[in-house]
Amino acid sequence: MPDQPPKTVIISGGTTGMGRAVALERLARGDHVTVIGSNQARGRALLDQAADPNLRFLRADLSSIAEVEQVVADISEQHQAVDALALFANRISPKYTETPDGLEFTFALYYLSRYLLGHRLRPLFDAAPSPVIINVAGVGKTAGTISWDDPQLARHYGQVRAQLQAGRANDLLGVAFASQTESKVRYILYHPGFTRSGADAHPNPVIQRTIKVLARFFARPIADAVRPIVEWIDRPPAGALSAIDRGKPVDLSLKTLDPDDAARLAAYTQDLLRSRGH
Repeated sequence: MPDQPPKTVIISGGTTGMGRAVALERLARGDHVTVIGSNQARGRALLDQAADPNLRFLRADLSSIAEVEQVVADISEQHQAVDALALFANRISPKYTETPDGLEFTFALYYLSRYLLGHRLRPLFDAAPSPVIINVAGVGKTAGTISWDDPQLARHYGQVRAQLQAGRANDLLGVAFASQTESKVRYILYHPGFTRSGADAHPNPVIQRTIKVLARFFARPIADAVRPIVEWIDRPPAGALSAIDRGKPVDLSLKTLDPDDAARLAAYTQDLLRSRGH
């Protein structure tokens, strides 16, 4: 928007699909955009396509606590304030995989990296005039739950179970973050629905092809799915927490947004980080 000063936007998982589309849209508005991703070639391709000095790419394995902390340090060196953080990073893991931190991969990438980026960058958000965090997951869905007796799914792993658990964890992350009354960050939980995005990220080529065929007939165009995100960066909602499922507000009293569960997960996460020296 011509009447808006340039914003500083951070995008995790931004080299493909929706994250990439948001990056390009915000660059077109004159923003300073930092994209974080694990694939150097895709990052290079995005830099080449954009050909914009306002775009930076940071290569990082966001399933690693140490690498997320390095990303936070880099951003903190480069910027005095951050206006928006858009969280997309996720990847399906067909088999149980443990990160070097001893964590289940999906939990570490899909949930914990988002927790760390949001909390560690908070001083930069609070230095911005109207900061917003947009967490793209599955809010509004009620399938899946937190395995409180086995959060790392070491005893009963399944790729669908892991994805659903991390999705519910992100719901609770938003609830807990927004409860920090001293913060002016607006937190948005956003479920875009089935979009023409992300099929290439699936490790199984047969499933990749199936998703692409289904997407051709049933999925929303990426441009439609990212339009609300692009606009929220300019005009965040008034409330501390918003939940949007495919364009419709989600009732914040939904059981998957329970404040007690959010506090329980936050406490577990803090203990987990302390036990690993973070």
